[in-house]
Amino acid sequence: MKKLDDQRLSKTRLARGLGVMLVIVLLSGCDAHGEADSADTPPPPEVDVAQVLVEPVTLRETFTGRVASPQTVQLRARVSGYIDEVAFEEGALVEAGDLLFRIDPRPYEARVQAAKAALAQAQSQRRLTDVEAGRSRQLIQKHMISQEQHDQRQAAALNARAQEAEAEAALTSAELDLQYTRVTAPVTGRTGRAMVTKGNLASADQTLLTTLVSVDPLYVYFDSNEAEAPSAQVLLNQGKAVTLRIGLTGETGFPHRGQLDFVDNQINADTGTLRYRAVLANPVGAFRPGQFARVEMPVANLAEAMLVNRKAVLANQDRRFVYVVGDDDTVTPRQIQIGREVGDLVVVRDGLKTGERVVVNGTQKIFAPGMPVAPNPIAMREPTVGNDVAVNHP
Repeated sequence: MKKLDDQRLSKTRLARGLGVMLVIVLLSGCDAHGEADSADTPPPPEVDVAQVLVEPVTLRETFTGRVASPQTVQLRARVSGYIDEVAFEEGALVEAGDLLFRIDPRPYEARVQAAKAALAQAQSQRRLTDVEAGRSRQLIQKHMISQEQHDQRQAAALNARAQEAEAEAALTSAELDLQYTRVTAPVTGRTGRAMVTKGNLASADQTLLTTLVSVDPLYVYFDSNEAEAPSAQVLLNQGKAVTLRIGLTGETGFPHRGQLDFVDNQINADTGTLRYRAVLANPVGAFRPGQFARVEMPVANLAEAMLVNRKAVLANQDRRFVYVVGDDDTVTPRQIQIGREVGDLVVVRDGLKTGERVVVNGTQKIFAPGMPVAPNPIAMREPTVGNDVAVNHP
């Protein structure tokens, strides 16, 4: 009997042990299933988020222009003669009044001497006739000469005065011709190459000796299309100096500054453009007439422009949108209307509000509207970017 009870007790303990093991196995399975479920649910993706910028912005247009000299002179001989000296270096900077060419002056010096002699003769004749005319007036009062003789002497005096004036004019002309044998720079600028060298004949008003262009300051001419002309004119009508940014071909950015000083009075009907001109200081000769230049001109001022990073703007066919992050850190696509670019920013004309956050980096991690994200706040603008809009025009 006691043996039978021991057997029953052993079976009971075995059953209890198996039950405990089963419970442990089931609990272990539940824990493993829970961990597996946790592993299947990824955390929200981390994205860079920035707040919409609102600030004043100057809108600018970029045009291609051409540098021109305010004064371009084709230097020609004013008297005929053989070139006696070329007194400048080709391509050099010269001051107004510097000697460039000298034409053989000896024939003109001889003409000056002849003119002086003729003038001396005319002056002597005039003095003689003046004396005779004065004596004639005394004699006619005493009735010692006839009226005819008196009239002849008065006429001779007048004729002598005219001949003296003619001789003076001839001397002045001869002296001018002598001066013209020295061909000097009429303006300060840079010379071209010498078209005539020493020993060659230069013909008056025909022979081109060289060209001379002023180089400081210079003009930059450029054309604005008809659509942009009215907006640019608004700034000009404010009466303030309009500063332009100018860059040469091959230069990065717009390192030079110029002042807008002229706007044409009509739009070109053939091209639909309006001509502008900027004055550009050129003290070191960096610019040369005829060069192409890029000109950035302000066309409008926005008191409160809304700006987002260019990387935040996505495209869906012809539409543009951004992902807006809500207060619950979920994203919603928002269609926007964009304007011009400003560095790495874009002007948003419609679709966003002040204070809203948009996704700048990590948009490829967003697969559906309303999904949660882990926002990482960043600045909308990089530190090196300014706030002027520039749009390129050919």
